[in-house]
Amino acid sequence: MGHRIGVDIGGSFTDFAILDEHTNTLKALKVFSRPDKPGAEIAAGISLAGERYGIAPSDITYFTHGTTVGVNTVIQRKGIKLALFTTENFSDVLELGRLKLPNMFDLLSRRAEPLVTRDMIWGLAERMQADGSSLRDLDPESVELATRAAMKAGAEGIIISLLHSYRNPQHELEAKRLVEGFAPGIPVFTSAEVWPTIREYERTTTAVIGGYVQPRIAHYLTSLQQALKDIGVPAEARLTKSNGGVMSAEQGKTDCVQMILSGTASGVIGASFVSQICELKECMSLDIGGTSADVALIIDGKPQYGIGEYIGDHQIYVPSISVTSIGEGGGSVAWVDDYGVLKIGPESAGSTPGPACYGRGGVKPTITDAFAVCGMIGQADLGYNAVKVDVDASRRAVETLTAATGQTVEETAEAIINVAISGMYAKITGLVTRFGIDPRSTAMMPFGGAGPMMGCLLASEMGMPETVIPTTPGVLSALGGLVADLKNDFIKTVYLDLTDGDLPVIREGFEYLRSAGEQWLRDDQGYEGEGHVTYSADMRYRGQSYEIETVLPQESVLNGDVAALEDAFHVAHERVYGHAQRGSRVQLVNLRLVVAGRHQMPELPRLPAATGAPVPIREISCWTGGRWTPVQLYSRKDLLAGHQFQGPAVVAQDDTTSWIPEGFSVSVDAFGHLRAIKEQENAADQKN
Repeated sequence: MGHRIGVDIGGSFTDFAILDEHTNTLKALKVFSRPDKPGAEIAAGISLAGERYGIAPSDITYFTHGTTVGVNTVIQRKGIKLALFTTENFSDVLELGRLKLPNMFDLLSRRAEPLVTRDMIWGLAERMQADGSSLRDLDPESVELATRAAMKAGAEGIIISLLHSYRNPQHELEAKRLVEGFAPGIPVFTSAEVWPTIREYERTTTAVIGGYVQPRIAHYLTSLQQALKDIGVPAEARLTKSNGGVMSAEQGKTDCVQMILSGTASGVIGASFVSQICELKECMSLDIGGTSADVALIIDGKPQYGIGEYIGDHQIYVPSISVTSIGEGGGSVAWVDDYGVLKIGPESAGSTPGPACYGRGGVKPTITDAFAVCGMIGQADLGYNAVKVDVDASRRAVETLTAATGQTVEETAEAIINVAISGMYAKITGLVTRFGIDPRSTAMMPFGGAGPMMGCLLASEMGMPETVIPTTPGVLSALGGLVADLKNDFIKTVYLDLTDGDLPVIREGFEYLRSAGEQWLRDDQGYEGEGHVTYSADMRYRGQSYEIETVLPQESVLNGDVAALEDAFHVAHERVYGHAQRGSRVQLVNLRLVVAGRHQMPELPRLPAATGAPVPIREISCWTGGRWTPVQLYSRKDLLAGHQFQGPAVVAQDDTTSWIPEGFSVSVDAFGHLRAIKEQENAADQKN
């Protein structure tokens, strides 16, 4: 037995969660991220793990990693120059899209420029019909002409997306073979190989995003593998995926669309793990790092998924944990516009130079600096002693805004915090509406380096009754990689009515998917146990334009119980839309299968029971509510199960700082989670 390591690289810090396989206990640490030298932070962290915990690289038996390389490549538009080959006369697929405005309330809003420009799109002479039969065979000459033209125009990769390839990929595969002969060495991607789903635009844009980032991701992962090898880590590198699972780094080099949201998914998986332990019915995770704040909904310990998640301004149509970026990170810079309005972001100080209080050369005021000025941070070291907070530097940074705001340094700092919370509130209300949840019955779970500083404030504004702060909130995303299953999604379009006569096609389709899933788990991932399979399908009433993904009971699939399959859809439709049309004909568009290889979960240790009231380290002063207020400072490691205390309070620990505002009552549960509840909610409950 050795150690399992999960790593999450953020804008400011790189987090490590370390599981001792012998004792099944967790350790954690942080180092500064190195955007100037990717991979260096991993080597530094493993070296520090050796110094602090005596862990040798050869002791590492499992290594998983969440990365934002893919999503950053798309957002910054730094991918390769692509050419797109479509069916002849269908070259406008990316421009047409779904003919939707980015903002329905702004008639002048414009869609983002496609990742493949119009002059880099060529049509191929061929036509596949909707039933998978060939109406016009592929013309090799058209492929040669398109390839020669693309190469002359400077294409660095080619995407092939032809009509109805989800039914029959023969023309795409033949075109790929020809292109590789005409232009040896150039990366070629087909839409059916990337994600064979129905609908031309969805399949095309997904393939484009995958091809756009592939060379950069492949280079990054190759460098990561080499760095681990040079350090002496024997474990094969794995990656967290957009769907909340993990896969091998080797697969990630080619199957890039599956890990495009790798970094954001890790945090939600970690939050789901804690949500199960805390037995939360509904929970909203709030991941605030150095550059951004991300929110996801967790119900009954399971994250919610979506199709068509946004990567910057572009959508990708593979199953992904539904994560929404709602606001600013701890390193987001505060500034005043030409009208004297205080604003936050989008510029971030990142890790280099970082907030002014980090003492690494930063001079611009950030949200973290605002908390330092107000006294909430700076009472203890941060980032496992990687940072010694310089409050005076924060004051100098915030002071640059006071002339424009007409306020004191403290008043300006508190205004920065309030503006940040207000911006998050405005965006999170849209997410609440989208999922149809009631914030008054939903718990907030803040994590990341800055999440616990802002979580209670945002929960209070949203009317959420409880804020749950995990035991190691600063490294929860890294923990997510450790608890994630090996997991992969498979899809097959069948497009048929759900009748007894079509049962053979449905069974054959699911058997094909199951065989592919088991092969992936066994041969590609080296998993030796029995995989867990989940069946679902995209279903709709005949005449509807869009489908609902419906989880299907396994026994109904295996037994061919059409009535049970129909009933599963009726129930799903009623849950989403509030009604069902039982007796109406049901269509089945896509068969879906998820295969997962599960491993042992870490056991969080239970804390000793408290025998008295918690003892604060000391009393400090914090600027809150427009005045300096006495505040108790607690050390997280001194808090035991059953301890209770009132806000305002600051809880310091190695990986982050928690701010408990006035009006909150905190109790420590058996595992050390801080359960903060608004006192007025308690009073209301007592009245009821």
